[in-house]
Amino acid sequence: MKTQRPIITDDEHVVLKFRPRTSAHPPGGREETSQPNASPAANDLSRYERPRDEGDDFRHRMLANVAALAFTVALTAIGIWLAVSIADLRKTQDCVLMGRRDCARISVTPQG
Repeated sequence: MKTQRPIITDDEHVVLKFRPRTSAHPPGGREETSQPNASPAANDLSRYERPRDEGDDFRHRMLANVAALAFTVALTAIGIWLAVSIADLRKTQDCVLMGRRDCARISVTPQG
């Protein structure tokens, strides 16, 4: 059996020129003359810095940490419950598929 390959014309093959972003001057000889000594805005991170005299909001940070911990504990508990439930359902299904009749759990409460 022959494999079918699409017919490819020469118009579909295009070589793209790779220009690295790390070079100081882009290839092609184009240079921006409007701001010759200006640093790029992407490298300037000073706008994200906080002033040193501004204090750290410890209470807000601790509340965020407690909320993150509670969320993580809740997700872990839900994951464990789900895994146990799936294992129990699988055990019951295996029992039924083997043809047994005593697969259902009967919970008995003590009367007294």
